[in-house]
Amino acid sequence: MAELRVALLGYGLAGAVFHAPLIASVPGLRLAVVVTSNPERAARATREHPGVVVLDAAERVWERASELDLVVVATPNRTHAPLALAALEAGLPVVVDKPMAVDADEGQRLVDRARARGLLLTVFQNRRWDGDLLTVRRLLGEGALGRVWRFESRFERWRPAPKPGWRESGGPEDAGGMLNDLGSHLVDQALHLFGPATLVYGELDRRRPGMRVDDDAFVALAHASGVRSHLWMSAVAARLGPRLRVLGDRAAYVKHSLDGQEEALRAGGRPDRPGWGEEPPDRWGLLGTEEQTRPVRTEPGAYQRFYEGLVAALHRQAPPPVEPADAVAALRVLDAARRSAGERAAVPL
Repeated sequence: MAELRVALLGYGLAGAVFHAPLIASVPGLRLAVVVTSNPERAARATREHPGVVVLDAAERVWERASELDLVVVATPNRTHAPLALAALEAGLPVVVDKPMAVDADEGQRLVDRARARGLLLTVFQNRRWDGDLLTVRRLLGEGALGRVWRFESRFERWRPAPKPGWRESGGPEDAGGMLNDLGSHLVDQALHLFGPATLVYGELDRRRPGMRVDDDAFVALAHASGVRSHLWMSAVAARLGPRLRVLGDRAAYVKHSLDGQEEALRAGGRPDRPGWGEEPPDRWGLLGTEEQTRPVRTEPGAYQRFYEGLVAALHRQAPPPVEPADAVAALRVLDAARRSAGERAAVPL
């Protein structure tokens, strides 16, 4: 089958570190176009992906839509839905980085438009393929934990001074902050593992001086399955808690270290090289009870599976790697968490 030609909108952290290397490493895809108006990023894209065409505006992509097969939106959060909608109107399938939109209503409108146009729409929830989450899925499938009643999950950092840029130093209109950023992953993972939520409680705080968006957040979910998820996301955690703690009536699984794929991508690694996603034994989690535990090998992380699944979906051999309805469900939880934090009360879904 001919390679699918990809236009990547944005070459900041998301575009350069995550999307471009994954696209370049997956058979069946070719990074054909990068859109950035930043000269340094344009030079980096040309250097890292010889032969790529660099354009300075998304409108120039729509003009050459007939030469492309897919658009990937990896721009600031507030632009995700408008650019995805423009790509759909140009007749192109779309991958949108998370969060898909600023709220669930905007996300649903995007899903409806993709359906009306008969075009594929999916969301880059790459952390479904974190090694630790894949390990939890394996343990659940094996019944090793028994009946799970609580899922605890954290993305925490120690960053006393905010980083410049829209994610941390921008305003609410930029759709930054911990809940939108790391919370988009944590909520998606919880829903992916344990199904829809029926009740949401949220706490959103601005701890560092001058912050206009949340930098410390907590979300609790009651799932229809009976599981409760407790999710922490913070830039001000002076000591990091466990990455995962899953409690069941037979055993618990506790994992401390973070999946290493982002670190590897930042260092120039690629998934098509040997040993990708493998974790050394000293970083494995522990399975067991207070009386006895044993280390459990971490499943290899596999972000490339998102794009492998996307190739299959575009050739109509499989569903999208992430259903857009899942992304809207996660946005509804984020919306409810914001409402809960404002009202200081749990919000039913």
